[in-house]
Amino acid sequence: MAKDYNISKPDGLCHACGQQFQVDQDFTATIRETDDGFQRQDFCEDCWSRDVHGDKPEVIGVWRSRIPKPKEKRKIFVGDDVLMNFFQRLAGADEPARIRFRYVLALILMRKKLLIYDRMDTDQLGREVWQMHLRGSDEMHRVIDPKMNEDQILQVSQDLGQIMEIDE
Repeated sequence: MAKDYNISKPDGLCHACGQQFQVDQDFTATIRETDDGFQRQDFCEDCWSRDVHGDKPEVIGVWRSRIPKPKEKRKIFVGDDVLMNFFQRLAGADEPARIRFRYVLALILMRKKLLIYDRMDTDQLGREVWQMHLRGSDEMHRVIDPKMNEDQILQVSQDLGQIMEIDE
């Protein structure tokens, strides 16, 4: 099955200086939106502290991570603020892959009780659209239910795992 996203995989190198990361080394990971899709860029502590990464508007999320020991199961290092930022940045997307990705993010945020389901409507195309709001806010969010099949669910799960460093 073809990938719905073009998300670069972590390559174990600092994006700025090219230094190979070592086991147990901390680094900073970023996700940027480019014309080619979502791009992950990792930075060693030295380059990150020297601000070589820039603070461009296409940065969707930033989080700290660590190179695991061999055979150590990786953990999610992405915070709620990164997930919420990613969710909000995908608002209004009309590409099917982005709609599916945003829907799965909405499910994660609902499970974390950060996003509250209010009701379901139908749009002009006959699609189910969930009306939701952020906990503690009146700001409404519309989330299209893409009615994903098993292959699409697997693909979105793999893409999320790739971004967030989840071993399956």
